[in-house]
Amino acid sequence: MTEENQPAALVENMLLLHKEDFDDLLERAAERGAERCLAHLGIENGHAAKDIRELRDLLEAWRDARRTAWQTTIKVVTTGILAALLVGAAIKLKLMGGAP
Repeated sequence: MTEENQPAALVENMLLLHKEDFDDLLERAAERGAERCLAHLGIENGHAAKDIRELRDLLEAWRDARRTAWQTTIKVVTTGILAALLVGAAIKLKLMGGAP
């Protein structure tokens, strides 16, 4: 019998496999693990790719909204500071029609 045709063997509590058999076993285990993970997340019904795309789109929309909120807040604060500076300068220069 050649080494190529020998079946898996148990030697001193170790299972000896050919590389191809090990790769097949590893691939099946990875697929089962991925299926269990998707089932645990509740997206195992074949629509996983669509669901994940929707989740990514939702996350991107949330990030855009958060970024826009920060930009708006910064613009409002900057506009308020500039308006206060202009009013202060106008009062200092008595441009507001104050008494001489």
